[in-house]
Amino acid sequence: MRPNPLRPLVGLVSLALVAFLLVPASGQAPAAGGGQASPAFPGADWERIAKPESVGFSPARLEGLRAWLASLDTTAMFVSVGGRALFEYGDVTHLSYLASVRKSVLAMVYGKYVENGTIRLGATLKELQFTDVDGLLPRELEATIEHLVTARSGVYHPASNAGDSTDSAPPRGSQAPGAYYLYNNWDFNAAGAVFEKLTGRDIYDAVETDLARPIGMQDFDRAAQRKSGDPRRSQHMAYHMHFSARDMARLGLLMLREGSWNGRQVVPRAWAQKIRTLVTPMNEMNPPGYRSLGTGQRWGYGCMWWVWDAPNSPGPFSGAYTGMGAGGQYITVLPELDMVIAHKTDTSQVSPHGPRERRRAVTGREYDAILRMLISARPAYALGQ
Repeated sequence: MRPNPLRPLVGLVSLALVAFLLVPASGQAPAAGGGQASPAFPGADWERIAKPESVGFSPARLEGLRAWLASLDTTAMFVSVGGRALFEYGDVTHLSYLASVRKSVLAMVYGKYVENGTIRLGATLKELQFTDVDGLLPRELEATIEHLVTARSGVYHPASNAGDSTDSAPPRGSQAPGAYYLYNNWDFNAAGAVFEKLTGRDIYDAVETDLARPIGMQDFDRAAQRKSGDPRRSQHMAYHMHFSARDMARLGLLMLREGSWNGRQVVPRAWAQKIRTLVTPMNEMNPPGYRSLGTGQRWGYGCMWWVWDAPNSPGPFSGAYTGMGAGGQYITVLPELDMVIAHKTDTSQVSPHGPRERRRAVTGREYDAILRMLISARPAYALGQ
């Protein structure tokens, strides 16, 4: 489903941030290059950081963050620093809907098949004899696999599932492949169908053998993964996924380590670097609402990962990237802090905060406040860097 980074948020965010920053930092950050725990990987379970101050974080501010999360619809959050668990909130073992973070997971699975030549990114839909309900236009058939994974195909055929930006799509056939970015579920679902066509593998089987097992995902359940969509609109179904927060954090750590896991290259290094490299800068995003600087968002797009687009701005977001899904699903990687944040909102649950029968949802601005509180819990960084 389409993430919504621009949904308005009440003034409570600003008040919470001000109150949060008034909490004294109980520990000082370690000096650069010293005192920081060495990188690690979880085994059967995650190693916990017993004293947050030992890695430069204020326990008091982390507890302030916990209180803020309790006021939201967050169901679980897991934060790792240096490959160890720094902060946990809610039931981090609970499986729930991943929404559009599924696309970032698929991007990771693509890697070894691109490397061994099974998937050739320059292959066109015409070469693949790829089609859909009522066919594709000649111009659309010139789109390549790389155009699909970067959301620049120019194919505006209806998708089998809602939750994207096709209501803002140009007329079919009006854009040359590669020329125009649009967050379009048809592209992402087609990328899944292409994967299965060329590899001969089911996406979920590949996730299990190529990601879940090698990195020791603790809660992965193959039976919980199910495709859905309306085949009357498109024959290419949405490959929905259900993961736990702590397993999402393992995926983020795998990306942070450039595809390497405890000495094993699970995702090819060059591919892990490629998919989190900016392809579409923020000022080329469509629809134009994605370009709103006043929201604090600076996300452009790579290959099914969102990429922080502020090349001349140093600080904790330098080099950041994220998987992002509707309702509050995130895998965010902050390389500058050696940090991974996995955030879940079970949108099937009723919100404890009302109004009556409203489903849980955390907005993009609420999540942005979560990130900035987390960063500010490390006194070496000031809010706004």
